[in-house]
Amino acid sequence: MAEGILRPLGSSDLRLSPLGLGCWQFSKGRGLVGKFWPVLEDSVIRDIVRTSWEGGINWFDTAEAYGGGQSEEMLADALSALGEAGRGAHVATKWWPIMRTAGNIGKTIDERLRRLKGWPIDLYQVHQPYSFSSAASEMHAMAKLVQQGRIKHVGVSNFTADKMAEADKALREHGLRLVSNQVKYSLLDRRIERNGIMEAAKELGVAIIAYSPLEQGILSGKFHSNPELVKQISGPRKWSSGFKPEALNRTRPLIDRLNELADKYGASPSQVSLNWLIHAHGETVFAIPGASKPHHAQENVNAMRFTLSQEEIGELAELADRSKR
Repeated sequence: MAEGILRPLGSSDLRLSPLGLGCWQFSKGRGLVGKFWPVLEDSVIRDIVRTSWEGGINWFDTAEAYGGGQSEEMLADALSALGEAGRGAHVATKWWPIMRTAGNIGKTIDERLRRLKGWPIDLYQVHQPYSFSSAASEMHAMAKLVQQGRIKHVGVSNFTADKMAEADKALREHGLRLVSNQVKYSLLDRRIERNGIMEAAKELGVAIIAYSPLEQGILSGKFHSNPELVKQISGPRKWSSGFKPEALNRTRPLIDRLNELADKYGASPSQVSLNWLIHAHGETVFAIPGASKPHHAQENVNAMRFTLSQEEIGELAELADRSKR
């Protein structure tokens, strides 16, 4: 792996690259959520993981829900294909809580470990805040797994500020801390800055892991330069309001500025958008863009090769705010 700038994940001892690789697209078309992406060949998955690793990304985010464990298996195989050089890679995965209780966490951990084929779980996350148990009960179950040495750190996903505080309080009873909250966050979706989640994360020392960091590809600018591409979108993504003509018109000033900054830094609008995410709040925010082709992975890693100025970060935030008015 190329040496990059690593940062601590929340209060943990994990030192991770600001960008990780989101692995939802490794689901092989299995299950309900797996159909969101086209089926990728095993060789393509290996190339995506290798390109990410060699470019400086040292952690990979998957989940039980991604193809019912298929993404975990594909990731494990791709990491193993790196050989001895890839032994320092970190894996984050998630427990699916819907229609379950906290008792299921301990009952299903062996299946998660089996799917990951010997790769340790550095970060185990509760995928949604909805289960038949409280956040505190879930954290007590997670703490037991840490004590047993079956996982290393505990995170959550899509938790509100209050639930983050509840989770962290429960973990403290075991001498642990909540490490991360994975939420939707991008230049065009900054709700966590207004609903207390970002503030709570900073107060608790919890890392924010941003998913959908390019807002379904809108921040790439390709749909602004060629609106006809919207007609080619397949799957649920095509119904996103951001692809409507009036929305593209509202966000055009932001995209124009992203293009200008891309020219300045020898980057792309997508890379500038990702760079904004990982620098706008110090070291609090990590992001997990996906990649369905190796060149997408290369695009991701290049987003860590420069740093926007504070003035540019503020300017982009203001343009993003105006696009919502």
